[in-house]
Parts: sequence; structure tokens; C-alpha cells
Amino acid sequence: MADQALLQKMFMSHGFRDFRWMDPAEIVVAKWVRMKCTFGCDSYGRNAACPPNTPSVAECGEFFQEYKLGAVFRLVTSFSDPDELQAWIRKVNIELLNLEGDAGKAGYHKAFLLFIDSCNLCRECAKSRDSCRIKRMARPSAEGMAVDLLATVQSFGFEPGSGGGEGDEHYAFLLLE
Repeated sequence: MADQALLQKMFMSHGFRDFRWMDPAEIVVAKWVRMKCTFGCDSYGRNAACPPNTPSVAECGEFFQEYKLGAVFRLVTSFSDPDELQAWIRKVNIELLNLEGDAGKAGYHKAFLLFIDSCNLCRECAKSRDSCRIKRMARPSAEGMAVDLLATVQSFGFEPGSGGGEGDEHYAFLLLE
């Protein structure tokens, strides 16, 4: 049984205050999301943690069914400079990895993170899982795992775009048990 009070303290200590508990089996997986990755994303085939280097849509759905508890985090930012945005994303993803590691140390051995955007831990990606230089740290984004992000975060109580123009919203998922 999850100690949600302990986990919440852990989230707060890493600076992640805006989150919702969730049942990962309720994550909405859709083929159209994979098609958007394939035919609309610059990272397709150029990132070791993005399609086609991720499981099939069906396998993604099956993967989420193996979990009973997770958290979805909302992070809001506003950058006009794309390089500043990518630096912020890298920093947040590294902190999320630290959180995943702490969850593992606290007994949540199945802890698995979905980044807020394409993995950008390396300045230049090796482009394939086989060639990835940091396989233990690279993670897919929710979209890379065929998650219908809007439908999913709405089902867990977030209202994207309701922040009154405070900035761009990004979502990360931490699957726990």
C-alpha cells in the first residue's frame, strides 16, 4: 500500500507541488497520438526515447495497465527563447529523474517517469536505443508513449489552459506501483 503522505513530501522536496494522484490504467492511449509523432514531430526517428524507439501503441496501453498508482505533475513556464525553454526542460527532467530515483529508494521499485517533453539530456542525441549514451536515464515523453495528453490530464482533474495566461503548461507522469 502506497504511503501517499511520504510521496507527497517527496514531491514537494523536489519542487513539484502541482500534481494529481491517478490510476495509470486510466491513461488514455490513442493511435492518433503516434501518428502525430510520426508525421508532425521533429524528434521522430531523431531521439532515442521517441518513436520509433518506443513500444507499439498496444504495448504502451498494456504497460500502463500494470500500474495502480501514479502522479501527474503540471509545470507552467513561459520562455520566448527556444534555447532557454530547452535548458529549463532539461533541468526539470533531471529533477524528475531524481524524484524517480528517490521513489525507487523508498520502496517503489516499479517507479517509472514520463518526461515533460522529448528526452533532451544529451546535447546531441544518438538517435537510437542501441546507441543511447545514457540508457539508464533516458525516458520517453507521454506523447512518445501514445498518451492523449489533453484527455488524460482532464480526466485527472486538470483544466489545461485555465491558468489565466500564466504560461505554457507541461505535464510529466510518475508511475509508482
